[in-house]
Amino acid sequence: MILLDFPLYLMETLKCRGSLCGFVVVFMFLTTVSKGSACHAPSTPQCFETKADEFYICEWSMNTTESDVMFDLYFKKNRFRNIKTTWSKIHRDKLNLFTPVDLWVEAHVGNSSCTSTKKSVILSNTVKYEAPQKISISWLKNGLKLRWAAVEQNSALAEVRFQRHDEHHTELWENRTTNTTIESSMYQVIVTNMSKHSAYRVQIRHRPTQPRNPLWSDWSPVVMVPAELERSPEVSVTTRLVNGTRRVMLTWKPMPHTASVGKVNYTLKDTQSSRGCPCEERTHHFKWNKYTTYISYSAANISVIARNAAGYSPPAIIQVPAVPAADLKSCDKTLLNEKLNKQTCLELYDLQDGDSRSENVITLTGRKKKKEREQIRESIKDYVRYLYFEHTCDGDRKPRTVKRCLFYKKEGVPLREPQDFTPSSETDHSVDLSWKAIPSVDQRGFLTHYSLCRVKISSQEEHKDCQNISASLINHRLENLTPGTKYNISLAGVTRVGEGPRATITINTQPKKPVNVLWSLLFLFGFFFISTVCTFILKRIKNKIFPPVPTPVIPDFTPCQPESQQMLERKEEVHELTLHQLHPERKSLPEDAEETPVFRGKWDDGTDEDAEDERGDSRMPGGSSDECLSTDQALRSSREGEMTDMDQVDNEIAMLIYRNGLVFDVKTDST
Repeated sequence: MILLDFPLYLMETLKCRGSLCGFVVVFMFLTTVSKGSACHAPSTPQCFETKADEFYICEWSMNTTESDVMFDLYFKKNRFRNIKTTWSKIHRDKLNLFTPVDLWVEAHVGNSSCTSTKKSVILSNTVKYEAPQKISISWLKNGLKLRWAAVEQNSALAEVRFQRHDEHHTELWENRTTNTTIESSMYQVIVTNMSKHSAYRVQIRHRPTQPRNPLWSDWSPVVMVPAELERSPEVSVTTRLVNGTRRVMLTWKPMPHTASVGKVNYTLKDTQSSRGCPCEERTHHFKWNKYTTYISYSAANISVIARNAAGYSPPAIIQVPAVPAADLKSCDKTLLNEKLNKQTCLELYDLQDGDSRSENVITLTGRKKKKEREQIRESIKDYVRYLYFEHTCDGDRKPRTVKRCLFYKKEGVPLREPQDFTPSSETDHSVDLSWKAIPSVDQRGFLTHYSLCRVKISSQEEHKDCQNISASLINHRLENLTPGTKYNISLAGVTRVGEGPRATITINTQPKKPVNVLWSLLFLFGFFFISTVCTFILKRIKNKIFPPVPTPVIPDFTPCQPESQQMLERKEEVHELTLHQLHPERKSLPEDAEETPVFRGKWDDGTDEDAEDERGDSRMPGGSSDECLSTDQALRSSREGEMTDMDQVDNEIAMLIYRNGLVFDVKTDST
């Protein structure tokens, strides 16, 4: 309309040039053009089937900043008026789908309007899917697997674009186009050559493959793809006993940064709560890397799994064994045949060689139905040892163990004899016996004791001697045997029902040996050796306590100094002095006394004659002084005085012994 009126404005402008009329006409033209330019023609609409419902959607676009724009959509002669958005949803019953139709859009902006170009289409040939939603992702060995809801049962063509994740998004986008496959009403594609150790940002769009005029859907929202969780959490466990329950504190390191893009959740499960015993808390979900849970005294397995948008980590399995108890007794009473409340749980662990295994547990709770409880009771086997637990759930939802003991539904005799029954250290009167305990699976009851029997093998009548041994022993010393005798020895386990098979061995005691002569000689030698050592030690002690008399020191007596330096020194050594008995009536020595040596001595340098010569020389002029002569005379007079005193002793014998400068005086009664 604006283009048709333009020549008239132009002619009048030319006629009125140079006058006021020309200015008015130009002003009116510019005003009209400015009003018409406010409406820009919208794009040609595209109408398509979404496959999501029974409606068709028509979309167009328009470059305008006005907010009060109204649209009219035309389908041949059909008109849909007063549309305020750039799209419209029309039920398929109002449209002619299989014949060509002309469609266009008319826009109204204020007092002006503009129209898009017309387009002739067959509506049934044009299909556009909605953008993919709720996309699930998971890592495979050869790439990334993407899944989303399928629009129809036919496969679609998908375009995937991805970008390696970083803080500033500087990486370039890459595009991959591939056909989808359908599995469980889900489209899925696998994008290869992507590193599972890196994080990505991913978008998807898809389009159908069957229609003649398929349209690409809009891009999906950006999906954050974290790296694969390749390892399980490294869990450390701290356990603490608290009033019949165990407080289990679990901590582990955070997952790697690339695997933590988006968010990481953790799932914790334990076998006790998964069986509903006794507090029914099956699975725990949380976001932090530590958790505290409570379990009873029975064995339990705890698993911790990390989960991100791309999948799950391998589970970290923590095996918490049953709390050990020394000397578990047999159960005197159980609640197996009693009515249980909902807060009570019974567990029976099938013991295999003394070990409790959580996979062999029978659980009975008050939450189970009566028929189910009867089936559980019937599943308890005869002759099988069980570890029996009674648990209860407190008001704070913490399981607590109130009883544990060993249980047999029915007992029997052992199936096997004690294993590896062997003798050792055989002597003439004893032997050491050892064996391995009967496996618990073969005991079939509680062992009360072992029965040990011995039979002496001889030509005479055999006598069987038996004794009971504690069931906790695995060795025994058998004594009071006869030397040089052959015995049959047997051992069997005994339960309250009876005695099991016997393990039998044959031994020969050693003959009695005579006393060894060599040992006797060694004993005698040892006795004398010890006696000698003791004597020597006693003498040493005596010498320490009573030391010997010390040798007196006799100072040198020099009556005079020789005047001549050439005179030789002389030294007297007295060896022995013997005195004979003198009778009182005799005042002088007998004549024959000269034959008896009264004094024996010798000089160091010369004989007696030399001594006499020296004495003679001493009386010579120029010899010794008068002082020396007076000394000799004094000695002789002293000796004569001593002899006179000895004559006065009645019935006594005096004997003086000179030895090495010592004088010993021995007196005896006269005969």
